[in-house]
Amino acid sequence: MSNSGNEALDTVPIRRAASVLMLRENSQGLEVFVQHRVSTMDFAAGMVVYPGGRVDPKDSDSVTTGSFDDAMLAAHAQRWANTAAWDQGEALAPQKSGEVLAAALREVFEETGLRLEAHQLVPWANWVTPVGFPRRFDTYFFVAALADGQDPLHQTTEAVRSQWAKPEDLFAGLERGELKMMRPTQRTLLDAMALGSLDAILADQSVIQSVHPDPQDSHSSHPVRATEIAKPRP
Repeated sequence: MSNSGNEALDTVPIRRAASVLMLRENSQGLEVFVQHRVSTMDFAAGMVVYPGGRVDPKDSDSVTTGSFDDAMLAAHAQRWANTAAWDQGEALAPQKSGEVLAAALREVFEETGLRLEAHQLVPWANWVTPVGFPRRFDTYFFVAALADGQDPLHQTTEAVRSQWAKPEDLFAGLERGELKMMRPTQRTLLDAMALGSLDAILADQSVIQSVHPDPQDSHSSHPVRATEIAKPRP
């Protein structure tokens, strides 16, 4: 039996992407802005996701033209120290960190009409799609606390609807089988919920590790295992 199909999947390029957990807090707790993906999409079809998408060449231009403060890029690079942002060394890490930051800002604007400020985006997590998927992404997750008057809209054709939702309600719907969420979405949201408040989320300085998940757990909230964490760079 030929294994050419598996070999083809093993050579799928890994594309960088950015995704943003836009959060707000009221008297009843945290809410997160999510999108319900169209069921015919070629990636994450029918899933509940955060706004985001692939890094484009234009995102590199945003960095090289000085759109971001150098100190901010250096700080982001340090937060991404255990990810592929450092694959070409420390000198290029701020540039690569700026590119995913630019992608996050651009995608949020394109999909919701909201222009976030760069300082609102806080590095949160990094997940890499495992071998065996027809599309693979090295996704950089950010959290962003929305200020009064910052109101994202539903304006993407990739989703059937967008909404503010309580995380507890999303997980209840997941348990009832009413919606679907991929494991990175579940884990990044559960980790935010565990901190309890928006202030605690923004202040969190936990080490961000690049997660290479077991594909058999791709639609579960299982905790990240040591075997799924990339080896730290020297």
